[in-house]
Amino acid sequence: MKSKYGTVTKQIIKELTAIVGRDNISTKEHEIEGYSYDEMPLAKPYAPQVIVKPTDTHSITKLLDFANKKRIPVTPRGAGTGLSGGCVPIYGGILLSLERMNRILKIDRDNFVAVVEPGVTLSDLYTEVEQQGLYYPIYPGEMTATIGGNVATNAGGMNAVKYGVTRHHILGLE
Repeated sequence: MKSKYGTVTKQIIKELTAIVGRDNISTKEHEIEGYSYDEMPLAKPYAPQVIVKPTDTHSITKLLDFANKKRIPVTPRGAGTGLSGGCVPIYGGILLSLERMNRILKIDRDNFVAVVEPGVTLSDLYTEVEQQGLYYPIYPGEMTATIGGNVATNAGGMNAVKYGVTRHHILGLE
């Protein structure tokens, strides 16, 4: 049976490199292995064919448009701390790592708003908002988890009963 998905060829990698830059792409086996699983116990690993680490939303838009046209599956990944297998690339293809999009762009203390990139870790966000006298209530149990991963899984943790889950604290996404 023929796969409904396209494959990552050398030409595809060349075109992806043009989108995100040489320093933001990897096909190295030792790196691929580390992106083949998350923290889900007893889960089977699935290797991506290429890892792409963009640094801005414009590159992601171009990458997703390109992958869609080529029918190549894309699996987004934060820190890989989840227990659900959501960041495991079960169809191979492109693993879209958001780890380099890790900047806290703005903390608006007056309006209780943080503008952050998806690769920001909870540890970094907690530290920053605490310095402003604020509190971010989502704690899924892993401080190295990312905001993007929290959004993808709608994380809540032990504080969810009192403060709600991630979606209750989102004003917008880009």
